[in-house]
Amino acid sequence: MALLDVRDLTKIYRQRHGLFGRVSDVRAIDRVSFAVEQGETFGLVGESGSGKTTIGRCILRLIEPTSGQVAFKGRDVLALDRGALREARRHMQMVFQDPYSSLNPRMRVETIVAEPLVIHGIGTKAERVARVAELLTHVGLDPELGRRYPHELSGGQRQRIGLARALALNPSLIIADEPVSALDVSIQAQVINLLVDLQARFALTYVLIAHDLRLVQHVCTRVAVVYRGRIVEMGPTEAVYGRTGHAYTRALLSAVPRPDPDAATTRLELDGDAIEPGADLREIGPGHWAAI
Repeated sequence: MALLDVRDLTKIYRQRHGLFGRVSDVRAIDRVSFAVEQGETFGLVGESGSGKTTIGRCILRLIEPTSGQVAFKGRDVLALDRGALREARRHMQMVFQDPYSSLNPRMRVETIVAEPLVIHGIGTKAERVARVAELLTHVGLDPELGRRYPHELSGGQRQRIGLARALALNPSLIIADEPVSALDVSIQAQVINLLVDLQARFALTYVLIAHDLRLVQHVCTRVAVVYRGRIVEMGPTEAVYGRTGHAYTRALLSAVPRPDPDAATTRLELDGDAIEPGADLREIGPGHWAAI
């Protein structure tokens, strides 16, 4: 049984055109389905506005989906009441994109990291202090930084604090939403290596949301390509990158910068006529699916 099983997940927003205009439906995500195995790193890729972040937030019910199913360890997350959902979230955590806005600027680091423990009533005050020091050490920070405020730290340090907070409750699943896109290039690799190390140490499962295709290729075992709220290609990373089946995926990959600036490149323009709206995924290779 998969750790996470998403079936036909859909989110529709109602949009009014003008003060007295007509109301229309906007499908932010449309019948998204995928499964993630224990210990896997599953990538969701696509351009900005494609629906990747909405998928991640709907899985955790930070946004309530319109319809579909999300099974985590065999339980339907969308059917849980508030108390059961709160308990389930101990095992599902999210690392947000922007470390500058995801941390409360009025809280010290030690309070931010301890907050999940306080909310769930875990440990005595002394035990929480010790746990915070342990978590900061796990993410490569000096526990002395716990006395500081977020504005006193660098972007990389803040993202590590976000990771420490996510790890506080010993989750099985972490949804990482563009975890390095707001960081300087010089420290992105450090944070990615930290994610890989933490996965090995704590048997974590990741859903990695990203638009950086090189990053996804480096760390993900499988990848799903999201276009206009739908998955248009999905499969083992090597297959998706090496035997691309969908026109949108080919256009995305053609935009990846080459290490050699003198190398000949051919940027593909996306041909809308080559995409069949609403096409279902079909298997084009072992475990490799494309909407063609």
